[in-house]
Amino acid sequence: MMLSEKEATTIKDLQTQEDCCIKKYEKYSQQAHDTELKNLFQTLKEDEQKHYNSLGQVLKGSVPSCDCNDSDGKNYDPKRTYDQMTNSQEKQDDCFLATDCIGTEKLVSSEYNTNVFTCCESDLRKLLADIQIEEQNHAEMLYKYKQVNGMQ
Repeated sequence: MMLSEKEATTIKDLQTQEDCCIKKYEKYSQQAHDTELKNLFQTLKEDEQKHYNSLGQVLKGSVPSCDCNDSDGKNYDPKRTYDQMTNSQEKQDDCFLATDCIGTEKLVSSEYNTNVFTCCESDLRKLLADIQIEEQNHAEMLYKYKQVNGMQ
């Protein structure tokens, strides 16, 4: 598969976003106080690495298959760590990290939603749409974490 210049630029830009997410989740997994949140950040980091690698394959001329995984968010059931009434500094810190990542996931998902239409190849559009769904799953998982822990 040959990418147009516009398509290649789009894929490189998306790959840059994925790289930033990988680095953010790595950093935040080290900063989080709650083990549940640390583990969630590690899981999301691994997913972002898969996205990065898939985009790398596209830049090399092949489109990897995708599984249209739309159940991770729906099936995520985090354990409660923080009491609804507690407002410790650790809880506030973890709330900030999760909230920041929800914002990041919204932005990245939006980028995929917009950029999917710059690509001509049907399989490539399907891959980008699949990644966008997975980004939405990430935001849902982070939201559920916040919800179960009574975070505003």
